[in-house]
Amino acid sequence: MGIRVAGVSKEFGSFRAVDNVSLDVETGSLVALLGPSGSGKSTLLRLIAGLEEIDTGRIWITGEETTSRSVQERQVGFVFQHFALFKHRTVRQNVGFGLELRGWKHEAIRRRVDELLELVQLQGFGNRYPSQLSGGQRQRVALARAMAVKPRVLLLDEPFSALDAKVRKELRGWLRNLHDEMHVTTVIVTHDQEEAMEVADRIVVMNHGKIEQIGSPAEIYDQPASPFVMSFVGAVNVLPPHVPLALAAAERSGDEGQGGDIFIRPHDLELHRSPQSGSVPAVLCRLTHMGRDIQAELTLASGEVVVAQLPRERIDYRELKAGDALHITSRETRTFVPDFVI
Repeated sequence: MGIRVAGVSKEFGSFRAVDNVSLDVETGSLVALLGPSGSGKSTLLRLIAGLEEIDTGRIWITGEETTSRSVQERQVGFVFQHFALFKHRTVRQNVGFGLELRGWKHEAIRRRVDELLELVQLQGFGNRYPSQLSGGQRQRVALARAMAVKPRVLLLDEPFSALDAKVRKELRGWLRNLHDEMHVTTVIVTHDQEEAMEVADRIVVMNHGKIEQIGSPAEIYDQPASPFVMSFVGAVNVLPPHVPLALAAAERSGDEGQGGDIFIRPHDLELHRSPQSGSVPAVLCRLTHMGRDIQAELTLASGEVVVAQLPRERIDYRELKAGDALHITSRETRTFVPDFVI
């Protein structure tokens, strides 16, 4: 097992940031801790790294208990959100810094740094300073520095959140390819659902210091364990069970009678010019072009607003305008049985 967390809790004053969390991360896997701000994901990562002391519970890394060990003894590589590079050191000096502290000889450091700069595709950048690099390049330097000491596990705390969307997208693909080549057990913290879905083998969804669900990206999206997971991972329309669209959708999906809200993904809604079996009327409020997809915001007769998202080829969007009367059907819905307090 790459990492094992058993019954770990952490409080800051009266606030319980991590609440009795247990988690296994398989050796060589890439796992994402996903959740909103305040969900406990970064605190859990820092507990694994030894940057925070746990209140209760135990932690193992590669089979050895590290609960009481220092950061250095745990032999983890940690990458922060804001690079944390030494401004007055070159790229080579930044990458080799940890090796210097460990007493490596100059020639061994040179070889290791050369190897890592090639790995992160920064050959020829060794003599530059961080200020001479782009944000994406600086983050790759930070990753190279974390891997220089050959850590047993690699821990990444929102490593791409300070970068623009295009660079984040590029680095996600680069990180996934790098992991497939290196096979270092890796845990990445993110609040970005798309990022987690794209890079991770498994996703751990956290909320209020607890784990809501653990699964593959497909399992998390297609089989959410709770209303929170379905609402947080991917866009969703949430409708009271009495709304006509919810009733019709539930009947079509066989979910009627559950008693809870109806959850419908925007891409599961269909728009029609004329009434269809099981359809309900709606008025188009706004049409948004999102590249390949078209997003339609509609108001139901009951007053609720829903969003539909369709590929351009599935709708003649050029013929639609705000105020048009349409009809909606849903291909799939999801309900969750309410928790009753006895």
